[in-house]
Amino acid sequence: MCGNNMSVPLLADAVTISGTEKETAAVIFLHGLGDTGHGWADTLTSISVPYIKYICPHAPLIPVTLNMKMMMHSWFDLMGFSPDSPEDEAGIKRAAENIKAIIDHETKNGIPANRVMLGGFSQGGALSLYTALTCQQQLAGVVALSCWLPLHRTFPQAASGSANRETPILQCHGAKDSMIPLQFGALTSEKLKTIVSPQNVSFRIFPDVMHGSSPEEMSAVKEFIKKQLPRI
Repeated sequence: MCGNNMSVPLLADAVTISGTEKETAAVIFLHGLGDTGHGWADTLTSISVPYIKYICPHAPLIPVTLNMKMMMHSWFDLMGFSPDSPEDEAGIKRAAENIKAIIDHETKNGIPANRVMLGGFSQGGALSLYTALTCQQQLAGVVALSCWLPLHRTFPQAASGSANRETPILQCHGAKDSMIPLQFGALTSEKLKTIVSPQNVSFRIFPDVMHGSSPEEMSAVKEFIKKQLPRI
């Protein structure tokens, strides 16, 4: 592959799971607060598809208000997990631009944007939603696990220039999630249906899952990925 990863800071040390065939699609998957790209690499390997490349970047180390300003891997600052918590608007927008830079890198190196899918867990899922809904390139889909929509009050206006008003979204949430309660996931699903075509939003609830994933959930994710990124 041509191109220089060093020109895209998040790609410099990202975990990449290469396809075993010619790569004709890519999934960019964003980890949750305090984690790194390594945290989801094994899980994604277990649902890998031969012609798809999986890119798992690491969030930068920043002080996080929610955790007493401790330095940790975080896509943007977090003040709280409730829908009414103050939000780091500048940080969210900056993080989204950094993810869009990865998409641009992939398109310049042969994988068109409509063969790129965004996904993530918790804070990473939140960023994947925000990025897709403000992106001017049409993507293949979004996988949003155990998360919420950042800056939700700015939508649908914030999506006015987005190419993803018809893009399929798979949203999954554990019924026993005590960190990002199921209610927040349900509110996010309803909000998404006012931004994109309602029939393109799928909200799957997994009864025994806490703030994490399960084999059943990952099976649903794999099915969604294969449907939106078929072999060509």
